[in-house]
Amino acid sequence: MFRLNSLRRRLILLVALAITPMAAMTVLTGLREREHAIEVARENLQRVANLAAANEAQSLEGARQILRDLSSVPDILGNSDDCSVLLSDILSKNTDYVNFGLIRLNGDVTCSAVSSVGLVNLADRAHFRRAVTERRFIAGNYVFGRVISKHTINLTYPVIRGGEVAAVLFAALDLTELDKFVLDVQLSPGSLLWTVDANGTIISRRPDPAGWFGKKIGGPLQEAWTTRPKVPVLLTDADGVQRMYAFARVGRHDISDYTVMIGIPYQEIVAAATRDQLIATIGLVATVTLALLAAWFGGDILIVRRVQTLARTANRIASGSLDTRTGMRYEEEEISALARSLDEMAEALQKKEVERDAATASLQAADRRKDEFLAMLAHELRNPLAPISSGAQVLKMAHADNASVARTAEIIARQVEHMTRLIDDLLDVSRVTRGLVKLNRQPLDLRTVVEDAVEQAYPLFKSKRQQLELDLPHEPLGINADHKRMVQVVANLLNNAAKYTQEYGHVRVSLDRAGPHVRLVVADDGIGMAPELVTRVFELFTQAERTSDRSQGGLGLGLALARTLVMLHGGSVRAESAGLERGSTFTVDLPFEELPEPVMQPGGPAARVAQPNRLRCLVVDDNIDAAQTLALFLEAAGHEVSVAHRAAEALELAVAREPQVCFLDIGLPDVDGNELARRLRALPQTATAHLIAVTGYGRKEDQEKSLAAGFDHYFVKPMDTTKLVGLLSVLTVEVAQQA
Repeated sequence: MFRLNSLRRRLILLVALAITPMAAMTVLTGLREREHAIEVARENLQRVANLAAANEAQSLEGARQILRDLSSVPDILGNSDDCSVLLSDILSKNTDYVNFGLIRLNGDVTCSAVSSVGLVNLADRAHFRRAVTERRFIAGNYVFGRVISKHTINLTYPVIRGGEVAAVLFAALDLTELDKFVLDVQLSPGSLLWTVDANGTIISRRPDPAGWFGKKIGGPLQEAWTTRPKVPVLLTDADGVQRMYAFARVGRHDISDYTVMIGIPYQEIVAAATRDQLIATIGLVATVTLALLAAWFGGDILIVRRVQTLARTANRIASGSLDTRTGMRYEEEEISALARSLDEMAEALQKKEVERDAATASLQAADRRKDEFLAMLAHELRNPLAPISSGAQVLKMAHADNASVARTAEIIARQVEHMTRLIDDLLDVSRVTRGLVKLNRQPLDLRTVVEDAVEQAYPLFKSKRQQLELDLPHEPLGINADHKRMVQVVANLLNNAAKYTQEYGHVRVSLDRAGPHVRLVVADDGIGMAPELVTRVFELFTQAERTSDRSQGGLGLGLALARTLVMLHGGSVRAESAGLERGSTFTVDLPFEELPEPVMQPGGPAARVAQPNRLRCLVVDDNIDAAQTLALFLEAAGHEVSVAHRAAEALELAVAREPQVCFLDIGLPDVDGNELARRLRALPQTATAHLIAVTGYGRKEDQEKSLAAGFDHYFVKPMDTTKLVGLLSVLTVEVAQQA
């Protein structure tokens, strides 16, 4: 009878009991991995099919744009020879196509990039009839060209004159060229890629495309194509290979009725999972074998006696003999690790009293720091409460005149704003230290971040009569960051510089590229920092020495919060100072990231022709909300609007869009609105444009200065919308008469 009277036998039993669940888990894991591999393959295959369909749709979209542009040419319905010369020139510049032509309503091709022997009539072509009937772009089914004798698809677009279809333009796309738009789709050996038209005729195939043009798909693939399943399905092809197929429509319904189908051999999908399952099985067998051997040979002599020694040592340590040691030689195995741990534990306990004293002192210091913080917090929160309370009492006085009410309201607003900033900093520090901040990162131009931060901090600079100098480059400096949080970082640095710089002092903000980083520097000529303060200026609740009136305010949270947010963005921040009364410099380095290229709007000179009762307007304002609000107002009035937030951007848009009316803010961050007006007058594109000043400066001398700079009209914020509507009506008539 097998009795469990030894550790060795118990170990063998444990290994035996572990075999069954491990084997079951190995099989179950293998099946799950196989299912997971199939699911991942479905997702990837559908993604590849969508990519291939998108590439082909892009080529069709390009054809539609070409035909749309041709349909707008006034002389396209004129002389046939001139029309053929124009289409020949278009064909020479678009090598993907084999012919361009114009079909009259009777079906005759009167204009063609490729000359034909006789008159060609395409009245029987379905794509021609659909273009006339549906009055839109039509991607036709497979045809073998009558003139060019090639496998093609005809893309048609109606020419509309006076609200009626006058003719139909067509572009014949060579199917060998259509296939190249999916060459960048990587397919494994044995995979197939098909593109079929609305009738199930093959217009593209990989591999061996030429041998399949014009043929019909058949079998299970044709049945699946008719339903176009939304998820990949398993099909057996004519070559006997089982493949997983994904289906994707080429473009929207107004682009084409084509379908892309991609099939990947099923065995290739599950091959990796099968291989992993085999490896797992081999590993299980090896593990069980080694475990049984270890249980057999690690019996009483190798394990039990050493365990008994460890138990005796542990009992002595528990009884208070902290100088007890195991006396065992340390080896690279578990029992030696336990012995080492027991010895180290005894040594650590001997140091317990010393460490306890140190911990007590540390807790007392932390408690004092907490008390100091609470006292400072109470003081800071009481400061704004006093004027708020006094202001409320004044407002309640029945005989307060208007000046007193205005002054009291100003005090209340200022103190409430101060209290809000304190509370916001406290909340932000709490969220950051607890890891609750989630960054909404996106590509940003750091110049825009700085400008938004300057807008927030500007009232503090203005109140202290300080000079703020911005040194921003003309080129964008890209970062991948959370816009709100980065504005918060820069605003905190600016507020810190303003608080610790005397009245009429100077603060300079500069941006540049430093290798793989973008560098922001905020320098001031304020009170500076002692060396010991520089080393801990980014710690919570750290501030420079202040007078008893605490006129600077704040809790010492802004710089700590700024450093944490910069580090969350993968950057770094450091502080420097030459000493007291010698100013301070804060430098932020953030990883540089190329910004995506701006999307150019289609259209050339013809697209810039003004429509009746529609003005091309340019709005320039560094306040994003103000600019967008005015733009929405103008768009609602039916006008075309472009928006810029800096003078340099405005000049670029002026050259590209040729605006007829420009709304310019005066207080721009790089160049003021008056100088921008002079530069716009110097451009040929805007020399005769109507320039309208939109500003918060309402003094007479400000208005005279702007009118002298070249402005035609002057509006003070907030704008009088009734007056603006009247002015737009007058300008619309003037522009229409000039055209």
